[in-house]
Amino acid sequence: MTSRPPNAVIVAPAAFKGTMGPTVVADAMAAGIASVWPAARLVRRPLSDGGNGLLEAWADQHGGAFEALQVTGPLGGRTQARFLLSDATVVESAEACGLHLIPPSQRDPLHATTRGVGELLRVAAEQDATTVVLGLGGSGTVDGGTGMARALGWSFLDGLGRELPDGGSPLVDLVSVQPPSSNPLEGRVVALADVNNPLVGPNGAARTYGPQKGASPEAVEVLDAALGRLADVLAADLGLSVTDLPGAGAAGGLGAGAAAFLGAKLVAGADWMIERAGLRELLRGSDVLVTGEGRFDVQSGMGKLTGRVLDVARAAGLTVVLVCGEVEGQLPVGVVAMDAGGRTLGEADLARLTEAACRSITNGDRL
Repeated sequence: MTSRPPNAVIVAPAAFKGTMGPTVVADAMAAGIASVWPAARLVRRPLSDGGNGLLEAWADQHGGAFEALQVTGPLGGRTQARFLLSDATVVESAEACGLHLIPPSQRDPLHATTRGVGELLRVAAEQDATTVVLGLGGSGTVDGGTGMARALGWSFLDGLGRELPDGGSPLVDLVSVQPPSSNPLEGRVVALADVNNPLVGPNGAARTYGPQKGASPEAVEVLDAALGRLADVLAADLGLSVTDLPGAGAAGGLGAGAAAFLGAKLVAGADWMIERAGLRELLRGSDVLVTGEGRFDVQSGMGKLTGRVLDVARAAGLTVVLVCGEVEGQLPVGVVAMDAGGRTLGEADLARLTEAACRSITNGDRL
């Protein structure tokens, strides 16, 4: 960028997981930008690809009313989870089964459950909205969405016709899947996958994301086999093929479960939300895009929001500024990055970091 200050800046960040939601991040970034370019027109578009911050980002753009209820948490206890009544009914799976709900010492993806997601969806089915948006991402589970399905009336049986316990590992003994008598969500659900991984294999849910959810190498093998068994039984009993479905591995296989048990349309959450936010149209009249997330690494380029926002902005020819708590690995060409070296950031810290990033691409002249 030359010394000419920008006329218009788009602020389109994701959440900083565990610290700040996307709207708070956007406000902090906007403050930092305004201190460098006070006359620039700022357009905020806090975003989510279906993971953490979906409810907040949707409410910021479309309004709506939050509702909360007690549901089954990822380890079987009770937790409070929200959903949003807006122009669609919006459910964020991380509210019910998020990794942030499980203390590190208690993480147990072999037995963690998505049952609370199904309990949220059961209430969502009673709403008037014709579309239910289900965000996938940020989960502490690897159960293929079977917990969610149980809450909606599905049964998962072993060879003796007994109901299997919740969790991913019991699925190695799965022999039969029995659907409920009706599915009131059929044709109403759009499931936003925050990654494009398949269900099983080297890039599948267990091998790629199991370790960060607490799975040992041995547990990863069990979970990959369990998800493979689930896929085999779904193919045999229901005639459904989910193994290689892009996004099936999202949220520990919840992507596959959404397609199989809800009849959901499984989409790439980042691209769907970018279109819904009208980001491409906004970029046409802008000079700079500022985005960021808590940690930018190789997974950010696997269909996740920040990686796709960078792609879209670079294709539009904008100067792109990336502000993160930590950046690991190689950045795309043409991206100016500023990170905090892994430190946890507060709002004031983020504003200062954004200010420093903006000053790094200009000579300090102001409009």
